[in-house]
Amino acid sequence: MATNTLQGKKVAILVTDGFEQSELLEPKKALEQAGSKTQVVSPANKKVKGWNHTEWGQEVPVDVPLDSANPEQFDALLLPGGVMNPDHLRMNPKAVEFVKHFTDAGKPVAAICHGPWTLIEAGAVRGRTMTSWPSLKTDLKNAGANWVDKEVVTDRFLVTSRKPDDIPAFNREMIRLFAEASESEALRKTA
Repeated sequence: MATNTLQGKKVAILVTDGFEQSELLEPKKALEQAGSKTQVVSPANKKVKGWNHTEWGQEVPVDVPLDSANPEQFDALLLPGGVMNPDHLRMNPKAVEFVKHFTDAGKPVAAICHGPWTLIEAGAVRGRTMTSWPSLKTDLKNAGANWVDKEVVTDRFLVTSRKPDDIPAFNREMIRLFAEASESEALRKTA
């Protein structure tokens, strides 16, 4: 992965307990290696606990409590999966509003596995071509998305993947999308 392609960019990672551990830790590391500053945003105040395939995993510190998070301070959003994590987030009005800010503003969003559940709740999938964990296929179709079974799909400001095995492709496309969005923003500011 290219280093410094995201220098100076801030990426919010929205999670709560039960996020799939690899879907937070590996993209977070890739984003930081590309030069961005990542911050874990959560309804939890101090730490969140991951899920590692079939059992509880490690804890990750919360950098910004959701109650005090300002989405305008971030350039992009990462939505890790896991079943519990996005299921709880989509039921939290503040979390849904946080996600909606990014999608309404046209800021880039990366979601993997069950992460698109929160995008559905934010009304951000209609007309998009997306992928996800297979069990979300009907949910996404019912919300107006075109669901495809591919390791990674990019549609405008949104990149999605299916599962932990797809993380290498997901990371590559997420960084590419976030970098392109940064370049587009810089061009808009100079125009």
